[in-house]
Amino acid sequence: MNVSLSFPHPSIFNPSLCTSKTQLVQSNSTTILFSFSSFPFHSVHRIPQLDKKRRRFLTCASSLQLPLLPFPIDQVLVPSETKTLHLYEARYLALLEESLFKKKKLFVHFVLDPIAINDTSGEASFAARYGCLVAIEKVEKLEIGALVSIRGIGRAKILKFEQAEPYLTGAVIPLLDNTAHSETELSSKVLEIKEALRNLNSLEIKLKAPQEALLQTLTANSLKWSEKTPVPDCDNSFIPPFAELVSFAALQPVSGSSESELQKLQKKKLRAMDIRDTLERLEDSIGYVQENISLVAAKLAIQSLDSRS
Repeated sequence: MNVSLSFPHPSIFNPSLCTSKTQLVQSNSTTILFSFSSFPFHSVHRIPQLDKKRRRFLTCASSLQLPLLPFPIDQVLVPSETKTLHLYEARYLALLEESLFKKKKLFVHFVLDPIAINDTSGEASFAARYGCLVAIEKVEKLEIGALVSIRGIGRAKILKFEQAEPYLTGAVIPLLDNTAHSETELSSKVLEIKEALRNLNSLEIKLKAPQEALLQTLTANSLKWSEKTPVPDCDNSFIPPFAELVSFAALQPVSGSSESELQKLQKKKLRAMDIRDTLERLEDSIGYVQENISLVAAKLAIQSLDSRS
């Protein structure tokens, strides 16, 4: 996926351009309101609806202070997924330099989700959701800016925002699945989804136009990366277990996806990022892959008929 960072409402993504208070709300069980018009960021309201186990998780988990890069809600990134960014604004190039030379090629990709808050002022409010720790895999300098290839490593929760200018930074902790399952249960589902993904990959390659070489599909790329048990130069607590990584690998667009199919994928990705049960996500992903296998098989049948006519 190629993304050029140019947003229709720059004040949402650049605190320095805000002329009025804009609230940013942290996601999930701890809700924190932040004001972009003040620095440093400060919490003005908190809803600590956490059970004891969750509190222990927040207290004991390792934290990192990293640059944060916001995206619209329709651009969530999941672990194992790749994305190519075209960075050209000075603030994003400064973030890139910080990540490359001071943060071990790491930053956090997250989305801003518009939310409804009973606020008579009518000011815009957003939730900072679906954080994903990413590693920079490749940088290609351009005449204007740079093309940056990134890879999702694991989910990350933004604890607090530390800096607003020239780009956002904050403290983040890993967000991993917390429902226990036997190794036998997980291994069985992992084998099932790997086989399904390989079948899908074979069909997708056949669907490609003849002039396109037998390219590796996005799902195959994610699966291959997950199987390497990647260990970027960061705290290992941010790297999900293998079964959890593989559970995200299916959430990639297949060749020739329509707009409606991409919208369905987006909903699947949002649900997958919310789930905290590896087995549940594996089962969801297996069902999604089977649907895609049927879909691609149908497209192949139509392609075959067209070639005979």
